[in-house]
Amino acid sequence: MKVYDLTFLFEEPDKSPVTVKVVEGDSILDAALDNDIDLHHNCGGVCACSTCHVYIEEGMEYLPEITDKEEDFIDRAINPRLESRLGCQCIIGGPVVVRIPDQSVLLGH
Repeated sequence: MKVYDLTFLFEEPDKSPVTVKVVEGDSILDAALDNDIDLHHNCGGVCACSTCHVYIEEGMEYLPEITDKEEDFIDRAINPRLESRLGCQCIIGGPVVVRIPDQSVLLGH
């Protein structure tokens, strides 16, 4: 079982970067939840909403390719970019750096 570093960066200026160890096969959403990092997930992590939207800063090559379904939901996210992904769909296969958008602009949990 391989273990990798996953670094979370945050858009909120009062939050410092956090690096955690993740087991190969965990998702970014799983890692956030396991480490008490606020990342909304209204649908429960089944690729049925866009609330776990994140930006991949480094390590896109260590994630599975984006699916059409994921891309459709990213189009509904706030401020989507080329490096946008859904945390629930990003299965870790190497070291990754991810930026979490400001979670205060999302309604609900």
